[in-house]
Amino acid sequence: MAEHIFPIGMKPIGVFDSGIGGLTVAKAIAELMPHESILYFGDTAHLPYGEKSGEAICRYSLRIAELLANQGAKALVIACNSASAHAAEAVRKALPHLPVIDVIGPAAAYVAGLPQPGKVGVIGTKATIGSGAFPLRLRSLRPGLRVSSLATPLLAGIIEEGYYNNNISQVIISEYLNHYLLRDLGTLVLACTHYPLIIPQIEHFYQSRKLRVDIVDTAKCVASALQSTLHQLGLAAMENAMPNHHFMVSDYTESFQESTRLFFGEGILLEHLPLWADDVLSEKGFRERIF
Repeated sequence: MAEHIFPIGMKPIGVFDSGIGGLTVAKAIAELMPHESILYFGDTAHLPYGEKSGEAICRYSLRIAELLANQGAKALVIACNSASAHAAEAVRKALPHLPVIDVIGPAAAYVAGLPQPGKVGVIGTKATIGSGAFPLRLRSLRPGLRVSSLATPLLAGIIEEGYYNNNISQVIISEYLNHYLLRDLGTLVLACTHYPLIIPQIEHFYQSRKLRVDIVDTAKCVASALQSTLHQLGLAAMENAMPNHHFMVSDYTESFQESTRLFFGEGILLEHLPLWADDVLSEKGFRERIF
């Protein structure tokens, strides 16, 4: 496997997701830190992680994290809520020399720090919501906080297929947000990296009902936390550095390539890297690594 060459002082930030939805996090990072290079891996061969077991998600995440570390990443961002919920601690244990930022911690810290968050709603995939990671983290930071979670499994699929910002997606979004578990919210956490693309429709839902709800974009929370970490550790790129982004996927299709514009906002080139063809962690090795 070829190693990517980056200029001195420009080691990349490794970012990975179950697919290409994590490009919303990569975009937030690029906008906040335009001099940083990004090395992205989307595990499109196994998407969606939201429908996989916690053990499988952990196994995939460890292998990808090792790949990015071996390719020279100076920090890792787990740009997937399902992987953050099920694999963040295992990744930190396996790669103790690298700072690892997941998407749950920064968002939870932001919400816990709000003066009046009110009742907090969390929407995401079945794996993310089923893990209970967000409520647990929120209540550990702010005991007594009212938190209600709802799995919204249809949203990631329609977004990835480009069916958003139309009547179809608005009906589905309205059905979910009308659920009794999400009534009387003060704050709504978008616990899926696909969801920043439907923020306008979520805002429309609440505005049309004259409701004021603080919508938390976890991608921006992650970018801010990463920036602070890089500066604290002396890993930030020089301000005059030219970024060198590289994007890889474990399974390539034209539809994935076309969808990158939705998530990153500009044309990018995906490299097909069939990570799972002949280089997968054995079950024994996986268990030894996390236990």
